[in-house]
Amino acid sequence: MKPADNHWFITNVKAIVQDTVVEGSIIVENGIITAIVEGQFLPAENEQHRTIDGNGSWLLPGFIDMHVHGGFGADFMDANREAYDTITRYHAAQGTTRMLATTVTASKEAIEAVLAAANDYVSGEMDYAALGGVHLEGPFISELWPGAQNPAFISPPRVDWVKSWNEQYPGLIKQLTLAPEKERACELIAYLAESGIVAACGHTDATYSQVTAAADAGLTQAVHTFNAMRGLHHREPGTVGAVLTDHRITGEIIADGHHVHPAAIRLLVGAKPADKVVLITDAMSAAGLGDGDYDLGGLIVDVKQGVARLREGGSLAGSTLTMIDAFRYMLTHTDLSPAEVSRMASGNPARQLGLAEVTGSIAVGKRADLVLTDAAFTEVSHTWVNGRLVHGS
Repeated sequence: MKPADNHWFITNVKAIVQDTVVEGSIIVENGIITAIVEGQFLPAENEQHRTIDGNGSWLLPGFIDMHVHGGFGADFMDANREAYDTITRYHAAQGTTRMLATTVTASKEAIEAVLAAANDYVSGEMDYAALGGVHLEGPFISELWPGAQNPAFISPPRVDWVKSWNEQYPGLIKQLTLAPEKERACELIAYLAESGIVAACGHTDATYSQVTAAADAGLTQAVHTFNAMRGLHHREPGTVGAVLTDHRITGEIIADGHHVHPAAIRLLVGAKPADKVVLITDAMSAAGLGDGDYDLGGLIVDVKQGVARLREGGSLAGSTLTMIDAFRYMLTHTDLSPAEVSRMASGNPARQLGLAEVTGSIAVGKRADLVLTDAAFTEVSHTWVNGRLVHGS
């Protein structure tokens, strides 16, 4: 009998189980973690299970990337299944088990094409990392902080658009990024909060008081903290000051050494509670490929030595980062333990998305969304999504 695809004995691993490290084995049946066994464990012969010997490697909860635009030459704005397979295949090989298809500021028609394509994709068989929904980054952002977003398509907040999209595709939109200082922004934030959609500030010139007012309305996240937002000043703490001090707000961070200085990363993790920081990649289509010219929302991006910048103006334009690289960067440049970084890469985004009861950590009864990596966190050898091996052999 052929071993079931989602029945596994994963032995001889250092597993991050909640906030501790367990050296032992994990048993997966029907895609669900059914046992965590400390110490040496030799399973009885069972044709229904495949065995993977981790040889002392790290077993982590699968990474959840709430902010990713593409990878390996494809972009979610391409709005087709082939592109989405390319992106989810590439990032699954880097340890990501769930992601949000992130848009850029674009025309209403282009955004609607992504929604239609993502809805079709999640309705079918997903062979690699799971697409968990859509993150609309814009178009309701500040003209003062466009970053690598196309300013030609910036729009005032349109509650009617978002309501229509959410009614047409119930549950598909998981996050929306906007500038909370804009007119009707708090009305839209309140609608998002009522609808179970993460309302995030980003590409914003909001003052401290405007951000706290947005949090009163239901804002719960800050997109790529420190980047494309009003900075910290001791008399006007700005967007950054509000994110650092208002613990209703979870801060995303791009830990690649280019977007944010390591001291600023340490400031964020020191200021925020342990469950209020989320690692993201903000990866664009160039991730996984070499230097060259790329497109992001109709703007030309030059990638040199792995750093993506707009050709016109030189703004950073997303990244070529992967979640495993972000994980390793955090270990190298902070005093955080692997378990603490794992919470930022998996547990915290699961909580933000309302999935903490089923994924985001290794626990009996949860989905087997798992990543096996080497001792230095440089290579991902195996990735499982709901107990199904999507990377490795």
